[in-house]
Amino acid sequence: MSELLDKNDKRTKYCGEFSAEDIGKKVCVMGWCHKQRDLGSLIFIDLRDRSGIVQLAIDENSPDGIYEKAFRTRSEYVICAKGTVRARGEAAVNRNIPTGEIEIAVEEYKILSSSQTPPFAITENSDVRPELRLKHRYLDLRRPDMQNRIMARSRIAKIARDYFEENGFIEIETPNLVKPTPEGARDYLVPSRVHPGSFYALPQSPQLYKQLLMLSGFDRYIQIARCYRDEDLRADRQPEFTQIDEEMSFVTQDDVIAVNEGFLKKLFREFLGKEIETPLPRLTYAEAMERFGSDKPDLRFGYELKNLTEILSGCQFKVFSDAINDGGSVRAIKIDGGAKFSRKEIDLFTDFVRTYKAKGLAWYKYAEDGTFSSSYAKFLSDSENAAILKATEAAPGDLVLIVADRKNSVVFDSLGALRREIAFKTGVIKPGEYKMLWVTEFPLLEYDEEDKRFYAMHHPFTMPMEEDLQYLDTAPERVRAIAYDIVINGMEAGGGSVRIHVPEIQQKMFSVLGMKKEEYEEKFGFLLEAYKYGAPPHAGLAFGFDRLVSLLLEIDDIRDVIAFPKVQNASELMTGAPSPADEKALSELGISVKTEE
Repeated sequence: MSELLDKNDKRTKYCGEFSAEDIGKKVCVMGWCHKQRDLGSLIFIDLRDRSGIVQLAIDENSPDGIYEKAFRTRSEYVICAKGTVRARGEAAVNRNIPTGEIEIAVEEYKILSSSQTPPFAITENSDVRPELRLKHRYLDLRRPDMQNRIMARSRIAKIARDYFEENGFIEIETPNLVKPTPEGARDYLVPSRVHPGSFYALPQSPQLYKQLLMLSGFDRYIQIARCYRDEDLRADRQPEFTQIDEEMSFVTQDDVIAVNEGFLKKLFREFLGKEIETPLPRLTYAEAMERFGSDKPDLRFGYELKNLTEILSGCQFKVFSDAINDGGSVRAIKIDGGAKFSRKEIDLFTDFVRTYKAKGLAWYKYAEDGTFSSSYAKFLSDSENAAILKATEAAPGDLVLIVADRKNSVVFDSLGALRREIAFKTGVIKPGEYKMLWVTEFPLLEYDEEDKRFYAMHHPFTMPMEEDLQYLDTAPERVRAIAYDIVINGMEAGGGSVRIHVPEIQQKMFSVLGMKKEEYEEKFGFLLEAYKYGAPPHAGLAFGFDRLVSLLLEIDDIRDVIAFPKVQNASELMTGAPSPADEKALSELGISVKTEE
């Protein structure tokens, strides 16, 4: 039977905080039974809370039925115990936990709540199916590694708030019920009961509100903001997520970068005890793609792309020549020591690049003894083969991998992903290593072949580079944006841009995106109206907070740094969300649900 706390039951401190300095003190502790060990005349209970474990010792001669209650106690029972801290015998000291030198001799004992046997053990790094963990997330969160991650998340948020407050930023909340947006990912729509037939959207970001705050004169804004996007999920993406969202007035790109490099220095110093050197390196988007095949380059290893297009422009091998003649390219990466890979492993690399729409993978193994084998060498002249080896700087023991395609995007995507895949496979990436850079000068627009129109690569409020404004009408694909991403270990940790603050440029941007004046006035008239009243130059950035936490903790799946995440189909296994609404609620909203066959 469960017992209740009374006014005298006050926890002295957390379980993991006791030490030899507490020996002889009367204390009160509360938590969950991690393990009960019955030695006959003596029962030991490992009591656990968020701080760690302390050992309770209950003698069979203990008063008030304490021994009997301890005997009944099972894993995950909730306990309140009072007693005296004492030293463990030398043979009983546990050097693996901070409280291993002491135990609490129990004099009062309450079972506050009993527990059924949990569906999985509440232990660190338990090998449990993710679906089972998420179904019982409240139990999963009791595991010490999960508790440490969520508490680390809280610490990182505090470091961020402290830094930005110290640097003159004002924390301002923006609405969670907003006007639906026509660009970007799909909105989550919320029907309005008092405006039948009208809908709010959940914000994909606070973008327009933070820009309007700059027009309002607040100068420096910060918010740890919740955002929502109805899009397909990946390991680093959730339908609802958190951003460290910033905006500044009267600044340039360099100012934004300097402020955020200061934040990263503070964060890495205080959270990881690491010093990072600033200024961080910068690469333009074009250079990042040329060298690494990605706008999120991982600098922890080499395997840089080499352009073989010019070398092979006159070759007779149709796989290469057809790609070049169709306006594409041929590029390679050299894997140091890669000649050790078997043909079967190389075939797996071929399958890997096909997932990025590459038609195949040509390869050249240069063995340690100077012999070679290749999938393409016999189709090329000796001089062409020699030129490839020279361009890739291949030496005995190396492996050269080549992709050719009429679309440069396919070549970049496949080789950019392959170099990272091989780096993880070969173990060249060391735990605890961090490489950061800024990627700048992104294309302002990207053309969609299906829709036959341009879309904003970042968002429609990004300022074009001044020298490229001349191309907005005649060659929009040439226009570069004053946009910048912070990349950490091959992951985009955050991104931002200088914003358009000139009404004429903003209207031109809408036009390039295919909007008629009536359309953009209806959708963004409030923004254009605001610009008439003195808009300061402004810029900002947002860190993906969940992703930043996972990078700092070196965790691959951001679900493991979020208390209650969604799964691949955007549902929550624990509560069963989303679920059907009842007919009365739908009727009040004027909504009927169409059931698909």
